[in-house]
Amino acid sequence: MTTYSVRRGDTLSALAQRFNTSVSSLAKSNGISNPNLIYAGQQLRIPDGFDAPRASGGGRAASSYTVKSGDTLSGIAGRYGTSVGALATANNISNPNLIYAGQRLTIPGGGGASPTRPTPNQPPVGGVGGPKPPTGGSAGVTVQQLRAVMPNLSQATAEQYLPHLNRAMAEANITTPMRKAAFLAQLAHESGQLRYMEEIASGAAYEGRRDLGNTQPGDGVRYKGRGPIQLTGRANYRAAGQALGIDLEGNPQRAKDPDVAFRIAGWYWSSRNLNTYADAGNFREVTRRINGGYNGMADREMYYRRAQNVF
Repeated sequence: MTTYSVRRGDTLSALAQRFNTSVSSLAKSNGISNPNLIYAGQQLRIPDGFDAPRASGGGRAASSYTVKSGDTLSGIAGRYGTSVGALATANNISNPNLIYAGQRLTIPGGGGASPTRPTPNQPPVGGVGGPKPPTGGSAGVTVQQLRAVMPNLSQATAEQYLPHLNRAMAEANITTPMRKAAFLAQLAHESGQLRYMEEIASGAAYEGRRDLGNTQPGDGVRYKGRGPIQLTGRANYRAAGQALGIDLEGNPQRAKDPDVAFRIAGWYWSSRNLNTYADAGNFREVTRRINGGYNGMADREMYYRRAQNVF
């Protein structure tokens, strides 16, 4: 029986596909009760009779691939017999450690490469979401999981938002069940289950708020709250824009667009070191650092419990 050392970003379903076996067979062979939970460095026994995966069309790989939750660029490169550099170049990826579920990748060579069997016992390598999470896991959620946390969110809206949400979670290294639960619970409360991407009030109440950087006439309305964790004030728009490489100070309306809004939420989460408190199960401190107090605590905790049941 061959063994394989789990790498960061691996999932049991992806490994089952890679070794032409089934998730249940892998789980049974390794005494895994929860097939959604494996961790980097874990030694898996591969059932006898596995073979290298083959694509349709005479063993030729497809010319494109849709990234799944848990994928890494290095894993995809190994699967299709190409290199991380070639994949990054073909898809204009500046940071090879950052890909997200739903992203469509072009495979170099127009589909001429064949997927290859991974080498057993490879050491862990970097993957989606930056530093290694403490208990394994991968960035991203499914539409079903998102709607289970936020039942008033429509299927269509969930599908529209999901690629942007997953990208943001990958950037912020929100990869473990505890981090996902805390993050989505806060988003659910702050945005009314992703219903509001812009503050309903005009923002005039923020006029002249120098603590928010609102020093020019009209800044209160111009830089009112936007996004699933509301970004408020000229200074915060400037800081988020600089971190994300987007001119939010000059174009504040972009902060409510899903492709930017979720990244802002991820930036805010990371800049306040909220993964640390989520890892510790300190949801109260997560709330304080987002809200400045504990407003709506009962509602936030309701979403948190719901998310914990999902993840």
